[in-house]
Amino acid sequence: MGGLIFGYDIGISGGVTSMNSFLQEFFPSVYRKKELDKTTNQYCQYDSQTLTTFTSITRKFGRKWSMLFGGVLFCAGAFFNGFAQAVWMLIVGRILLGFGIGFANQSVPLYLSEMAPYKFRGALNIGFQLSITSGILIANVLNYLFAKIKGGWGWRLSLGGAVVPALIISIGSLILPDTPNCMIERGKQYEARAQLKRIRGVDDIDEEFNDLAAASEASRQVEHPWRNLLHRKYRPHLTMAIMIPFFQQLTGINVIMFYAPVLFNTIGFKDDASLMSAVITGIVFVLGTLISINGVDKWGRRFLFLEGGNQMIICQIVVTAAIGAKFGVDGEPDHLPKWYAIVVVLFICIYVAGFGWSWGPLRWLVPS
Repeated sequence: MGGLIFGYDIGISGGVTSMNSFLQEFFPSVYRKKELDKTTNQYCQYDSQTLTTFTSITRKFGRKWSMLFGGVLFCAGAFFNGFAQAVWMLIVGRILLGFGIGFANQSVPLYLSEMAPYKFRGALNIGFQLSITSGILIANVLNYLFAKIKGGWGWRLSLGGAVVPALIISIGSLILPDTPNCMIERGKQYEARAQLKRIRGVDDIDEEFNDLAAASEASRQVEHPWRNLLHRKYRPHLTMAIMIPFFQQLTGINVIMFYAPVLFNTIGFKDDASLMSAVITGIVFVLGTLISINGVDKWGRRFLFLEGGNQMIICQIVVTAAIGAKFGVDGEPDHLPKWYAIVVVLFICIYVAGFGWSWGPLRWLVPS
């Protein structure tokens, strides 16, 4: 559910901002550029800082309480957006969604890593990424269906639908047990031993428990832990923990995931076709993540980083050249032949697949 709320948030906003009924109600100037003013440069159809703001915007208490707090904030944000009557409500809703995702994105991968048996840690941790991609796919499908509702209020269902996974993670986190690591950190040795027996399904857990207890004790003895991070021997860990998430955000995936319907719409696809193209990329994303789950412990992290990164670079070059050659800057895009549009969508899908089995899941797995 932690991954699902993140993916749903990513997938839903781009589809909603391509719905004419939503634009007419909150961003009429964008709607006029898109539908009425045919002299507008195609690159500038969605030129609105307010619209862009709408689109973009744990140790002491344990992991489960971070998840609970994240779920509650996300639920509140979904209510604000679903019942929005003014732009400020949309912005406040997005801010609450952002805080909720922030709490969940930090606590869920850590929880998974601490709960998973060592030999299955890679596959189970990537389950978080699979949930993100599933959330994106669900959001794209719902956008496609809700856009067909007569009266133009389907966008409210799209935005408000985030309440469902948010309620599940909020209620579920109350039932969820703490990890043995977290219990040991908080001095609950007896409960941690019982919990480790429960989640491993065996009685002989002494070796693993002693390792966890020793690691926790060693961490308590460390003075100035933040300052120690700057020591030479910890620099590789610090560098990877910061730079892998940083560069994942710079791969360009957000252009596709947040703005897929808008992107397809501006290069000549009709509204329904642009939403359906986003559904297709969502399906490819899920399939790519499934491949990563099956191969990450077999092929290794480094191979997937290198292969996926090179695949994405090639696809970005092809898509950029294709759009640049046919995109209109005088208000009307050049006529896109059917085969040409298929090629653009195909290479975007290949790009998404490469991200789906490399930089997408490994961003959560390797730092955790």
